[in-house]
Amino acid sequence: MYKLSGRVIKGDGYGKVLGFPTANLDRRDYSRKRMNIRLGIYAGFAELNLKSKILNLKSAIVIGPVDKIGLPKIEAHLLDFKGNLYGSKISLFLVKYLRGFKRFKTVKILKQQITNDIRQVKKLKF
Repeated sequence: MYKLSGRVIKGDGYGKVLGFPTANLDRRDYSRKRMNIRLGIYAGFAELNLKSKILNLKSAIVIGPVDKIGLPKIEAHLLDFKGNLYGSKISLFLVKYLRGFKRFKTVKILKQQITNDIRQVKKLKF
């Protein structure tokens, strides 16, 4: 199991537009540890401290694609969470690799796949 930690930063907002908002992770921890994580979609959980309470939330986590400086985007859709996490420190735990990262021909197909990915995350016991 991999653990990635960092602050939630502003992303491009595409997940929110699709109806699946994500927390985008600052990648300094990833870069510092020189992690070599396979690009793709993972089932896992996010651990965060909100109002002095530790929350562990099942999450669909995306690692990729790689940007111009050679680092992958790291973002997580936290199931059953609504709120603003910008600036909050979170840890993402990658529990199970679900599938490889790929591009989709249409937004409709992408949304169907994300829905399927979330369904898989919900079914897992961890």
